[in-house]
Amino acid sequence: MPLKAGTAIRDISPQKPMFLVGYPHVERTSTGVHDPLLASALYLSSGKSSALLVALDILFLDPPTARKLRREIAQNTGVAEQCVFIGCSHTHSGPVTMEMLSWQEDPIVPRVDPSYMEFLTKTIIEAATAATKKTRDAELAWTSAVVDGVGCNRHDPNGPRDPEASILVVRDPATKRVHALSVTYSMHPTVMHEDSTLISADFPFYTRLQIQEKIGKDVVVLYHTGPEGDQSPRYHVKGQTFAEAERLGRRLGIFVSDAVQLALKGSFDAKPEIRGGISQVLCPTRSFPSVAETQANLVKAQGTFEQLKRDKAGHGPVRTAECTVFGAEEAVQLAKAQQDGHLKDWLKPYLPIDVQVVRIGERCLAGLPGEVFVEYALTLKRMAKRKAVAVCLVNGEMQGYVVTAEAARKGGYEAGNAVFAPISGVMLTNAALELISRM
Repeated sequence: MPLKAGTAIRDISPQKPMFLVGYPHVERTSTGVHDPLLASALYLSSGKSSALLVALDILFLDPPTARKLRREIAQNTGVAEQCVFIGCSHTHSGPVTMEMLSWQEDPIVPRVDPSYMEFLTKTIIEAATAATKKTRDAELAWTSAVVDGVGCNRHDPNGPRDPEASILVVRDPATKRVHALSVTYSMHPTVMHEDSTLISADFPFYTRLQIQEKIGKDVVVLYHTGPEGDQSPRYHVKGQTFAEAERLGRRLGIFVSDAVQLALKGSFDAKPEIRGGISQVLCPTRSFPSVAETQANLVKAQGTFEQLKRDKAGHGPVRTAECTVFGAEEAVQLAKAQQDGHLKDWLKPYLPIDVQVVRIGERCLAGLPGEVFVEYALTLKRMAKRKAVAVCLVNGEMQGYVVTAEAARKGGYEAGNAVFAPISGVMLTNAALELISRM
């Protein structure tokens, strides 16, 4: 049976002023909307199999909420639950959407607003359902763009990074007009910082805009974030402004658009195989140092940060040191939770952790939960038996980063607030590889 495709977009921007989450200790209530946060859905049906891809312009979701969404969307649409693929872009200019244990002592960050979450989940389900209601004949192809100049490893500009933007192109087989793109790129959307009070998807907004200007104004662009735990624009920005978000976002959009235009000259698949699978992983938590030790580490991190500021070390190193202070603060909170036994109770709804793979034609989308370091994506791509696209923040967050063993030894922001042990990244990757091998 020929491929059918449907799309839908819904605005998930807060309908009232709300705290913008992503930077600690800063009063940051929204004063307006620079660009709307979107829930974008792409439905693909080929014969008896179908998939629903959903991309959300929010920081993240907790696993219970993500599971609930996945199940309700499956019930509403008839798409198998293992083929409902939900990811978050990780913009730092949107509302609080889950509780973080490490933020509990931050006097500024508010609790989750239940009314917004009700609106959010309802609208996401509405977008996904709507995508299945109006379909048309379609064909698809995969392509990639090699990207530079948008960002890099935020600890070492010459450190590991993934320059590939993976792109799924869906078009009309008769007119050859592109209906939808799914783009995955590994980079923190953190051009906008705590001084911005406007709701925004950050640079991915401009990436979508650039693609629509070049490929077609009606093209629905789903933006998924690849493993970005140690990736950011930190060493590429000239300021934390919307002009910079536009410069970097459009640059990415140009690379993507050029790759799409080349792909349009090649072959497309009108009968792609679609399959999905979910594997559950019992990741081990890490053992935190004593509260006294984490407090001493915090004092040391604060000293380093102040020294680098005095030495005028430059934006990249100073920002890295400042984030290390944030991580050290959060490590104190986590050490306290471990000491009083609260950590185990907090993590009960998280375990086991869902790893998901959806095969669409020649490639597999590998959905990893949490903020995963890019090294795991590179390993997955290298070892997968079928070409794979690694996507992070799928099916929920993990109360912190999924770091490598080397990063844990070195310390720093991400290692400071990682709740799960570094071996978890290996376990998640292996689970994804096993699922891919079955596809």
